[in-house]
Amino acid sequence: MTDKLNLQSLNIPDEKRGELLRIFPEVRTEGGQIDFDRLRLALGELVDTGKERYGLNWPGKSACFKAIQTPSMGTLLPAPEESVNFDTTENLIIEGDNLEALKLLQKSYIGKVKMIYIDPPYNTGNDFIYPDNYSESLQTYLEYTGQTGEEGKRFSSNTDTDGRFHSKWLNMMYPRLYLARDLLRDDGVIFISIDDNEQENAKRLCDEIFGEVNFISQIMWQKMYSGKADAKHFGVFHEYILCYAANAENVDILLLPRTAEMNDRYSNPDADPRGDWLSNDLTAAGERSAGHYEVISPTGKIYNSPIGKHWLYSQNTMQNLLKDNRIFFGRTGESFPRLKRFLTEVQQGRRVNTIWLHEEVGHSDEGTKEVKKLFDSTVEFSAPKPSRLVKQMLLIASESGDIVLDFFAGSGTTAHAVLDLNKQDGGNRKFILVQLPEPTDRTDYPTIAEITKERVRRVIKKLNDEDGNEKHQDRGFRVFKLAESNFTPWNSSIDQSPEALSRQMEMHIEHVRQGRTDEDILYEILLKSGFPLSIPVSTLQVDGKTLYSIHDGIMLVCLDRNLTMPMVQAIVDRLPERVVFLDEGFAGNDALKVNAKEACKLKNIVFKVV
Repeated sequence: MTDKLNLQSLNIPDEKRGELLRIFPEVRTEGGQIDFDRLRLALGELVDTGKERYGLNWPGKSACFKAIQTPSMGTLLPAPEESVNFDTTENLIIEGDNLEALKLLQKSYIGKVKMIYIDPPYNTGNDFIYPDNYSESLQTYLEYTGQTGEEGKRFSSNTDTDGRFHSKWLNMMYPRLYLARDLLRDDGVIFISIDDNEQENAKRLCDEIFGEVNFISQIMWQKMYSGKADAKHFGVFHEYILCYAANAENVDILLLPRTAEMNDRYSNPDADPRGDWLSNDLTAAGERSAGHYEVISPTGKIYNSPIGKHWLYSQNTMQNLLKDNRIFFGRTGESFPRLKRFLTEVQQGRRVNTIWLHEEVGHSDEGTKEVKKLFDSTVEFSAPKPSRLVKQMLLIASESGDIVLDFFAGSGTTAHAVLDLNKQDGGNRKFILVQLPEPTDRTDYPTIAEITKERVRRVIKKLNDEDGNEKHQDRGFRVFKLAESNFTPWNSSIDQSPEALSRQMEMHIEHVRQGRTDEDILYEILLKSGFPLSIPVSTLQVDGKTLYSIHDGIMLVCLDRNLTMPMVQAIVDRLPERVVFLDEGFAGNDALKVNAKEACKLKNIVFKVV
């Protein structure tokens, strides 16, 4: 096993291949590869090898898999100065390209996200930027944000006159949805807002990525409360929300809270100690031989089921209901008998339907006003979703402690909804937002990502002003920014001449990039080691040097550049599960590195260097 810490994001093809070989060991070839003919036989399938097959295809689809399978060599740099309660919060806002961010989150968050909500670009011909060279996303992103030393380059607009109008949108969405699927828990769900332009393609895309069997519902959201006078054919009042599961068999769509109107139908006119109730019919249509018998009221009046109907219960059960004061004969005791159904006995919630009206979840104009109000009318954001809409999704698909992801964060509506709902129900949901720093042509908020962060700051301040955060809820977020790895990678593709190799070897004498801090390096180590970015980190002083303790010492990270064996031994004596050293710390002293490795081996500690 190599001592070097793997700085790449999760290698998804290798993970999937390993999982297949674990489930179907009989398909393993002599070289450890997969025999796909054997796999088809193991699945009991007869495979049509012809060219004509049902499915969604478009120009560039094969390149999507290259984008998915190429590991990221980027990192996420912490920005405590832009965060709120950085040291204690578990919420994250990531500034950067979401394809790269999703790759970098794989090791730490695979199978941990309960709910994803995205409001992706709707492909209307002018509202989403597209990286022409998206298969090399990190480099494209660095060029776009001007981090390469050159002037920042703007992505191409996807205009509706482009011959690959739909294909570009599909190429942008496919790898992102594919990577997002792996982050979902086995009982997790994803909600995707979409309009008519790409609804059909979006559903077929999700059928392929998540599987048709994992389709949960297509919700219709009433986004407008009044029509537009300039509508060409029909006034479009709605958009769609697609809902898919990681595994539909394990998904439990929760009930919505009962409304006050539903509960107001219950009362307690006879002061029954069991509380409010509602009367129900005691008869049903149709004749039954045992369905006719006399029921006597407390006043002595006799009742029988009408002709063509029958009593719902047997005579014996009816007598028991009478003894239990479950039959109501009206306020005077002389009305036709009805069954008392107590509020405490009915379903304590309501099943969500597939049409979401604006009265219940808000409309587009509400979303716009919500942002303007938070920013004192100084910021107008294009078509933000109302937080009530996202809150409805959270109510039916998440519970306290769950992680919620939005990788097209926009103005930050998802974080707003999470924080609001946590206050409302005392929950502890966590959010992860990802937003591209797309320019806004503003001086106060030069990018959309800046608006995202500021909106969440203002929501937090608003909630704290309202209740003083008496429940000590997590109202903060850690900001991270996508950048090149802190470590210069060995470039095997360059000219292999002695001069070129010599230059590259000189770069690796000190392979940490200029200007990077120990905190930058620490969080890359956490990310590439599979720890969540929200994990508690503390510092220790060992032999006069600073040591980072991860999750109460489960991993110790030493970034000192001047290691000694006594210091190494002091670290080992703390018995972490693993320890990570900076390669520069050994200063070319191979004997010290070997001794450090052996000291770790004696105590069954995993030894890694970066």
